[in-house]
Amino acid sequence: MSQPVHRTTQQRTLEQQRAARAWACVAAVKGTSYAAEYGQLAREAASLVQLHGLGQTLAFLVSKRPDKPGQVNAHLHLARDLSRWVGTQLTGQELDDLREWIVRHASVAEYRRATLEALAFLAWLKRFAEAELVKEGADA
Repeated sequence: MSQPVHRTTQQRTLEQQRAARAWACVAAVKGTSYAAEYGQLAREAASLVQLHGLGQTLAFLVSKRPDKPGQVNAHLHLARDLSRWVGTQLTGQELDDLREWIVRHASVAEYRRATLEALAFLAWLKRFAEAELVKEGADA
């Protein structure tokens, strides 16, 4: 008489935490005017990090923010999502802009760890964006 074992533990793996945050990020963008653009950026972001580095990718995303203070577009939203996740994992704080921490405080080892964490998070974000956000040029 074997019964399935149900685990009631609240402990979650880091992969589950990454997935949950990525899901929340995509859900927060869904329905905004820039959802499709965010999806496109999410699909490309890991390649940008691999080609140019985390710091330069964040700098690029933030440079494309709206001119008016308080406004958010796909670039700034993605930069904040990425900064908040990586900042939480490395510093224990949600940082809206990880660039300053990278430039002023991060050691080489911490920067490498931040890059690996960003790539792991972006893999989940890319998958959920592909599934949930309308692709550019696709029929709605």
